Amino acid sequence: MAIDFSQIPSPCYVLEEKLLRKNLELINRVQTESGAEIILALKGFSMYKMFPMVKKYLSGATASSLNEARLIVEEMGCLAHTYCPAYKPEEFEQILSYSSHISFNSMNQYKQFKSQVEKSEKKVSMGLRINPQYAEVSTDVYNPCVVGSRLGITREALGDTLPEGIEGLHSHTMCENDSYVLERTLVHIEEKFGDLLHQIKWLNLGGGHLMTREGYDHTHLISIIKRLKSTYNIDIILEPGSAIAWQTGYLRSRVLDIVDAQGIDVAILDISFAAHMPDTLEMPYKPKVWGATDAAQGKPTYRLGGMTCLAGDYMSEYSFEKPLEIGDTVIFDDMIHYTMVKTTTFNGVGLPSIGIWHEDDTFELVKSFGFESFKEKI
Repeated sequence: MAIDFSQIPSPCYVLEEKLLRKNLELINRVQTESGAEIILALKGFSMYKMFPMVKKYLSGATASSLNEARLIVEEMGCLAHTYCPAYKPEEFEQILSYSSHISFNSMNQYKQFKSQVEKSEKKVSMGLRINPQYAEVSTDVYNPCVVGSRLGITREALGDTLPEGIEGLHSHTMCENDSYVLERTLVHIEEKFGDLLHQIKWLNLGGGHLMTREGYDHTHLISIIKRLKSTYNIDIILEPGSAIAWQTGYLRSRVLDIVDAQGIDVAILDISFAAHMPDTLEMPYKPKVWGATDAAQGKPTYRLGGMTCLAGDYMSEYSFEKPLEIGDTVIFDDMIHYTMVKTTTFNGVGLPSIGIWHEDDTFELVKSFGFESFKEKI
């Protein structure tokens, strides 16, 4: 049965449960056959209503802040693999209490917090984030290896022996890439840090492994992981962000008005690209809309506009089979990973509701937001 959007409020992020399970089953197969630990990155998907399902398939979760680490403990029931570019001294003890692994971005941070980790009542495994100075990421805002990047330690900043207590290395240089990009990246990691890989217990290869995209070579990824594990006798950790919730849901919106903007038809929606889909402007990329194509001659064509006063809060141009009318539903595809966690209340626009279309073809409204959500953020 197709999703019945008449049951769903607008605007609303809608997760399709069966699609999330399908992704998790595939990822778990890679995890089982390769021997890697694959963990959820909350920065990409933090819909904690689904954490019980995620926990059945994955080995844990990774946090980039105190809030994420706490959410992992409270809603997934496990400790976090935690990495922050810089830790606040006043938060560090709390972060330790929620973490099983903690990675430092610089030698300064390691030296500042090393003694606190060692004095902790429980064992927390320490690691360092490295910068192999190689990434196949075309958009600089997502590239952690651009010249001057603050993320990770370059090889010349490390000696021949890892600092005391360091048990792992953490490298995150990929963005929605395939296993062949990983293979080429590893050439640089092993060339620069290969001697140090023999000194560690685990290597975290970060996120960006888009193993749920159609055409991804899972056999190749599994072989890479097996080689690393056997060559260096280490545990391999992957923490994909997009792959978990890739192609698992939608953003429902509706047309509020249609205006002629100096010869351009603009459909103004009850959502905002700036506030509800900021990554479309940040990347930038053009999201897919159900029943629409890129501008096609002879078809009703519209610029889709957001409801904020930001002049650039729009996306061009989409063609439909028939003219849009006020009140029509417009469905944006693949909106559950990253997009949903980046929403804001810019201009005071309300946050979209969040819901789940369950495997038994019923809709559950998980959360809706009102004035208090806006007021609490200001």
